[in-house]
Formats: sequence, structure tokens, C-alpha cells
Amino acid sequence: MSERATLPAADVARVNALLTRYRDRVLAALRETVDGAGVGYAGYMRYHFGWQDADGNPVAEAGGKMLRPALCLLCCEAVGGDVARALPAAVALELVHNFTLIHDDIEDGSDTRHGRTTLWRVAGIPQAINAGDGMFVLAHRTLLRLAERGVAPDRVLEAVGALDDACVALCDGQHADIGFERTAVVTLAQYEAMVTGKTAALLGASAAVGAIAGGADARAVDAFGACGRRLGMAFQVQDDVLGIWGDAGTTGKPVADDIRSRKKSFPVVYALGSLPTADRERLRTIYERPSLDEDDVALVLRLLDAAGAHAASTAAATHWAAAALDAVREVEMHPERRADIEALAAFIVGRSA
Repeated sequence: MSERATLPAADVARVNALLTRYRDRVLAALRETVDGAGVGYAGYMRYHFGWQDADGNPVAEAGGKMLRPALCLLCCEAVGGDVARALPAAVALELVHNFTLIHDDIEDGSDTRHGRTTLWRVAGIPQAINAGDGMFVLAHRTLLRLAERGVAPDRVLEAVGALDDACVALCDGQHADIGFERTAVVTLAQYEAMVTGKTAALLGASAAVGAIAGGADARAVDAFGACGRRLGMAFQVQDDVLGIWGDAGTTGKPVADDIRSRKKSFPVVYALGSLPTADRERLRTIYERPSLDEDDVALVLRLLDAAGAHAASTAAATHWAAAALDAVREVEMHPERRADIEALAAFIVGRSA
């Protein structure tokens, strides 16, 4: 699936401009935060972010969409706020997101991320855990700096509460996801509950905290939070599509990599709930094996095709993206920022990486 072939050119241009508009400011503030942390393990953080190699040598600037900070700053602007006021929140959200990635890589036993050796493989599990924990606390310390940007104390407390609630939810979602590895059959309801925490909660917090920093009222904050959570649902379902059918040259992972990992992603869960009994049992039996060979992978792909799992997954992602836009339909905002949110929703569903 090609992102540019799927999305209208105008939406591609708008999203690229949106991400570029915020990225340099967020990256500069993020570097300042990490480098100014005053801790001996900051080098591990810099390695994880792709700013230096394993020996501490600077490397060419890493890519990355920084979607969560961008959503935060976009929602701040959407309600008439100044993005400078929300910048500490944007940095905090990126730190929390990357804390989860460090721990995720350890829990999943992942060797690479974005084409680089994962931190735990370079530094060992204990130091990687420590770096991730430090990143988590640094995020919260950074969020409190909203007060230095003129955000009222009660709104800072509201933002802290929103992020803390999201962190509780994302850990719950990760707990469920790990538990799925030992569960023979996962229902779509269980899958959605897991994603609500693991992926959607932090995107919801990103949108809500941005609206808080921008001075939005409670109704608008709730609406933006719902928008972000639904974008998170769409994001994860599309991630699941790419984890099976994505182009290896674009995603950086082999085709059907999620099948080899026996992940109970949306297409697999959908197939387990919709295939005829005999095929459902074949799929379940394959997923109960400790490892899969290439014949197993090929059979799973055929079963997913028989279930219409690709089309169903795309439809589900599209549904959540539309629901995200519905959440802010009645919120007053600048027409350009609304168009940005609409393009971002289309990008999340149509992206190829």
C-alpha cells in the first residue's frame, strides 16, 4: 500500500507541512530537555532517539513523525492558543511515548527499531529499564514547566491528571497485550479494550493536553480527548495492516512480520471471529505453536484472505478516523486547523509506514 497513492496530494502536502511546522521546535526543546537532565544515563536516551551511536558519536538526524507532539500543538492552535505555551507538554508526551517504546522492546524481545539495534541490546536490560524509567519521570517534570509558559496552575494540574490517567491506561493496555500471548482466542471487544489503553490513551492525552494549554473549556477538552483516542484506534488498526501486508522497503520490517511474531492483531482477531469453524481451528492451532515456519505464515495469509481480513481492517481504521472527526464536529476552531485535523485523520488511515 502506498501512502501517496492512497492519500490525495493536497492531504499529503498538508500533513507534511503540519509535521514540519512543529518538528524543529519540538526536537530542539526535546534535545535541551534530555541534555539538561543532569543524569549519567542521558547518553542512553540520546542513543534511543537516534542522536548518537552506541559509542556516543553524533549521527545524522534521525527521522520520525513526532505525531503525539504535533497533535498536542495542533489542538492548542485549534482552540486559539499559542504553541509556545504548549511546548513543554509536547516534549513530555514524546518522552512518555519513547519510555513506552524502550520498555516495549524489552518485553517483546525486539532486536531492532527503525533499523537500529534496540537500546536494551546495546546497554543491557537493567540499564535500558533505568533509562526508560528516567525518561518517564523527566516527562512529568517537563510537563510541570507549563507554568513557566503562563499556563494557570489549575490548568497545569489538569494536564498532569490527563497524562497520568493515560499512563495508567497504557500500562493496562500493555498488560492485556502481553496476556494475549497466552490466550487462544481474543475477541474484537477484547482487542479494542487493549488498544484503547496501549495506543489510544496517549493520543487522547496529546489532544486533550494541547487543548488545555490552549485555554479550551471543559467541553472542548473532552471533545479533543475523544478525537485523539479515536485517532489512536485508527492508528493501531492501520499499524496492524502494515505489520502483515506493509511493504518491507517502507516499513523496515519483513512482510507478514506480525504473523511470525504470532501477534493477535486486528486482522487475526477478525479472522478468528469470522472464519468457518474448521478454518478458525486451523488458524488457532497455528498460533498456538511456539514458532512458525514460512509454510505456516503462507497458510495464515491465505486464511486471512479467505476471511476478508484486509478489507475489514481498512474499514475499521476508516470508521475510527471518521469517528474522531465527529468528536470535534461541534467545537469551534479555525477552519485551517480543522482542515489539518481532517488531513491528519486521512493520513493515519492511508499511511504506509
